[in-house]
Amino acid sequence: MIPSARAFAIPPASTLAGSPALAATPAPPLVPVRAAVPPVIDGDLGDAVWQQAPSVTGFKTWYPDFGKDMPDQTVAYYAYDAENIYFAFRAFDSEPGRIKASVAARDTISADDWICINLDSFGDQQALYGLYVNPLGIQGDSRYAAGKEDYGVDIVWYSAGRIDDKGYTIEVRIPFKSLRYGGSNPVRMRLIFERRITRRSEQGTWPELDPKIGPNFLVQNTGIEFANIRHYTLLEVLPDATYSRHLTRPGETLEQTSGGGDLGVTAKYGVTAQLTLDGAINPDFSQVEADAGQIDINRRYALFFPEKRPFFLEGRELFNLVGADNNPLQYIVYTRTIENPAGGAKLTGKVSGADNISAIYAVDELADDAVAPGGPSHAQVAVARYKRSLNEDSYAGGFYTGREVGDAFNRVFGGDASIRVTKSGSIGFFAFGSETKQDGAAESTGGHAVLGNYSADSRNLALYLGAQEISQGFETWTGYLTRAGLFQGTAVVTPHLYPKIRNVRRVDPTLTMDHLRDEASGIWEHYNGASVTVRLPRNGNLSAGYHWSNEVFNGESFPTSGVRLAAGAQLTKQVTVSGSVTHGDAIYYAANPFGGTSSGASLLLRYQPAEQWQFEGRATYAGFSRASDGRRLYDYAIYRGKASFQVNRYLFFRAIVEYNTYRRQLLTDFLASFTYIPGTVLHAGYGSFYEKVRWDEGRYVPGTSFLETRRGFFFKASYLWRL
Repeated sequence: MIPSARAFAIPPASTLAGSPALAATPAPPLVPVRAAVPPVIDGDLGDAVWQQAPSVTGFKTWYPDFGKDMPDQTVAYYAYDAENIYFAFRAFDSEPGRIKASVAARDTISADDWICINLDSFGDQQALYGLYVNPLGIQGDSRYAAGKEDYGVDIVWYSAGRIDDKGYTIEVRIPFKSLRYGGSNPVRMRLIFERRITRRSEQGTWPELDPKIGPNFLVQNTGIEFANIRHYTLLEVLPDATYSRHLTRPGETLEQTSGGGDLGVTAKYGVTAQLTLDGAINPDFSQVEADAGQIDINRRYALFFPEKRPFFLEGRELFNLVGADNNPLQYIVYTRTIENPAGGAKLTGKVSGADNISAIYAVDELADDAVAPGGPSHAQVAVARYKRSLNEDSYAGGFYTGREVGDAFNRVFGGDASIRVTKSGSIGFFAFGSETKQDGAAESTGGHAVLGNYSADSRNLALYLGAQEISQGFETWTGYLTRAGLFQGTAVVTPHLYPKIRNVRRVDPTLTMDHLRDEASGIWEHYNGASVTVRLPRNGNLSAGYHWSNEVFNGESFPTSGVRLAAGAQLTKQVTVSGSVTHGDAIYYAANPFGGTSSGASLLLRYQPAEQWQFEGRATYAGFSRASDGRRLYDYAIYRGKASFQVNRYLFFRAIVEYNTYRRQLLTDFLASFTYIPGTVLHAGYGSFYEKVRWDEGRYVPGTSFLETRRGFFFKASYLWRL
């Protein structure tokens, strides 16, 4: 997985001694030993099953370069029984004192050394589970499909790890009931093992990746077969109880404005081993982890916040859209537009070997300020996705989304496809139409969005070519669209260079040409950029770039050229730092826009004094000066500090302090969290919000001291019943 934007892949198969020569002929599948006695998942490889289990070794690098022997050997063992898959790893390390590991919360181990099991449970080269384990057994998991990796997914599996004088060992147990898989006997899956060594900026796999295919794990895969496993009728019931208390300061004192206890339930039923039905009645759809503050001034489009609510996460990879990283239509289905669902149902999975579906229905309670007198208080949301797997990782499919609020509605319909045409390259397209009727309007309006592209990535070159049109009338109330009314052509070329210079792992120069015609004004925008990124040891990188550009807003063209510098590295085992600065021309987005100069900066510092402690400091800054008179319109900074203490893999305490200098607001947030497995959790949180205001003659006015204006407390408990 690429450190900054992971691109998966799956390679040819294996022998017991090492990776075979890369060839077109597929290798026979791995056949794990059937365990008579299951191993104890404690990180100790002394169990009898590991003395009998087959193993593979001979990991080869794919990052920063392909096909190099990893300096330290890795051995992967595999076994199973009727209910579970088992893996074990012996990761040798000649410098065990420099192994990077932490006792951390789930999904927070990206900066550590780790082992990853990339598991294609359907064996159809369309999607992967990424199951990460660090040397202390801490987990991270994800789902990958259509070029995107989603770390919000949490499945139930078990792991343990130990560091010793030879390196480290890991054991993993994956219940079949936690996976979706085919109904054949034997069950056929595909996988690739991966190892990351942070201090060397190095990642390797078994089997070896073909440099001509590049970092595409999906089309380079090794089969693995499981005979006579137990097929479950999956039934999960997740009751939850919440209690909250919220206080605000409408006058001179804090007063309770909302709160109380609530009960809800979410259930999951396995229609088949491949298809699941989820339902929820009055569930707690809230997030435990608050979103980090973002600079929210002078923006052309709404802020984006990732989905974190568990109900919406499973199967979300089916909604991934071709070319979304390079166009304004980033999501057709962005579930955070469903802000406060009173209930919902979801059907996700396969209806045949090649046919995938995902459908959501939800009733969304509207916020009080969005409800007109006598108007509807709820919105009805319906989403449907069909996707047919084609050869290798190719696919074609369709979408429907709809949001109805009284007489108003928005409906989007269309399809997309991705077709592999070379070893490293695919062509993709989408075409969508929309119909929208605003509240009180006599007629509906329509629009369209179409895209065609070609993308490829191999050892020596990454390339993207694309063209798209999004009409002025195109709207989506269930997706994420940053801009409409345009025709755009884009080319991005990145050669990968491997100079023989000490401590330089790779050099990636990038040329970008993007030309856009604004439909309303007929004016062309141009973006021509050049940058270079140098990959260094210790997960280090240095990058610099300049772009010559203009942007059209409200029918006017403004210069937006500028420069960007960035750097980051793991300075020591305990300290990681990264940062960036930008400076250039910019627009002030308003009814009467004007040009100016903008500057920005960010800094992230992580300090881990011990395996269980982690401190993080983050600073983000943006400023703007008007071009006509040089007046400074704003300096906006957000400072965020976070301290975490992980008692063990289940229990952690976390404190956050965040200060917004522009809005003169201070946030404090405290959380105690116990997670036995995903779903079985206890959370208790307390937060306060302070502003520099004072009470003056019946209203609040700017002040010089902080005054607490909001306070909240919550408790949540849930328990996952798996039958």
